[in-house]
Amino acid sequence: MEDPSIWQDQQRARKVGTGISRIENKIKRYKELETLVTDNIEIARLAQEEGDIGLLDDLTKSAQEAAARVRDFELETLLSGEYDSRDAIVTLHAGAGGTEAMDWVSMLYRMYSRWAERKGFQMEALDILPGEEAGLKSVSFSVRGDYAYGFLRTEKGVHRLVRISPFDANQRRHTSFASVDVLPEIEEEAEIDLNPEELKIDTFRSSGAGGQHVNKTDSAVRITHIPTGIVVTCQNERSQHSNRAVAMRMLKAKLLALKEEERLKQIEALRGPQKEIAWGSQIRSYVFQPYTLVKDHRTGVEAGSVERVMDGDIDDFIYAKLRQDALG
Repeated sequence: MEDPSIWQDQQRARKVGTGISRIENKIKRYKELETLVTDNIEIARLAQEEGDIGLLDDLTKSAQEAAARVRDFELETLLSGEYDSRDAIVTLHAGAGGTEAMDWVSMLYRMYSRWAERKGFQMEALDILPGEEAGLKSVSFSVRGDYAYGFLRTEKGVHRLVRISPFDANQRRHTSFASVDVLPEIEEEAEIDLNPEELKIDTFRSSGAGGQHVNKTDSAVRITHIPTGIVVTCQNERSQHSNRAVAMRMLKAKLLALKEEERLKQIEALRGPQKEIAWGSQIRSYVFQPYTLVKDHRTGVEAGSVERVMDGDIDDFIYAKLRQDALG
């Protein structure tokens, strides 16, 4: 049986290493960007002196790359919140729309997976609740990387899908909704004290695809925080101790969000306003038919290629919201 103290020591070591690597990564990126800009200036000088038009294509591509990197650095100055540099815990819930909404959750899950891959972030499923017919009723996952929470907190809210449903034999257009909730992952030594007497911990057999322990041992863990009624579940780790540790991190994140709400008297501090997952609450609409369009209703930013967005290209929406928040 796995020793929980060893696992916890490993997690603490990982977190310390992560903090150091973030600083080293930022310095490395700055130096790479400095070199890229210097090289571009040199290429431009040569192109002008030699009248070499062929160099312009290379210069254009390199300048575009430099501009994208500069934008990332610029945005990091906007990510000055107390928890912006942390890893993120994201939860997707199906709303109005039945099976279509559950399929929409699975589509969003893929979108964020592709986005994390594009950013070089690590993503790990924490809890998955499949739909009866298709898709997912809900899914929780962690995203690890520099400023993962700072970027993803802009995605909190209701996301609306409009398309011809593949589950409708009459090929009618359907509208579905799903909510996205984002919380910062809390360090082991965070300021959240948990009283063991206020926790109800249940174990059960994991469900779905997994390793050799799935459906054979009671490795999945559900923790209920009795005073608040908050419930977290984790079943994707290989052992009960690991699932319990991950569930405790999720619980701390949720309790921290609640603490901030009470202290600041504004839900927007971490969780944002909780709205019905239905009409009138959406922050963004994704239209597949009769035309293709993705529109963010907060910033007005639009994208004509819904396929590109669903493939993880959502940085324009994230950046626009960060700038909007920075400007008040």
